[in-house]
Amino acid sequence: MARTQGSRAEITGPLIREAARKLFAQHGYAAVSMRQIAKAVGVQVGTIYAYTEDKQALLADLLRDHMEQLLTDWQDAPDAAPLDRLDSFVHFHIETSLDRADGVFLSYMELRNLNPDNHAEITALRRCYENALQAILDAGVAAGVMRVADTRLATMALIAMLTGVTNWYRAGGRLDRAALHRHYAGLVRGAVGA
Repeated sequence: MARTQGSRAEITGPLIREAARKLFAQHGYAAVSMRQIAKAVGVQVGTIYAYTEDKQALLADLLRDHMEQLLTDWQDAPDAAPLDRLDSFVHFHIETSLDRADGVFLSYMELRNLNPDNHAEITALRRCYENALQAILDAGVAAGVMRVADTRLATMALIAMLTGVTNWYRAGGRLDRAALHRHYAGLVRGAVGA
């Protein structure tokens, strides 16, 4: 089939990825076809295969990019006080979760749809991010400013709690982002016995 009039790789590729991200987040990976993605972008379905091998590769690519961007954007300050590092992580995770809600949703809900190789790769990236928070908790325990019996378990619980803001927070609601950060910083500090 002919290429859509005006279609260019530097435009079409990102449009395909964005359409897939939105459709997967709205309807679930299993319910979305390549034909639906093509329709959302305004290209023929065959065009998509110039940008991705298949739907599985497209999902893995979206999840990989999300996790790699998260790891790139997170800037820890290992020499800072553990509680300051914790507050920074809380702020970063909430902002990132709200600003990239579709990517966050996919990285948690669609991991199950990856084939074993892709699953292992994305899980390893997630583990790197989780390790960043665990290092902060370990430092806080070592410094005596946090009381956590199991820093790995606490890491998983805190990330789940922080990510949960995407389920209920709405701009223009009862809390603005600054208030949200204050409340969650207090909740997290309480959870780690600070």
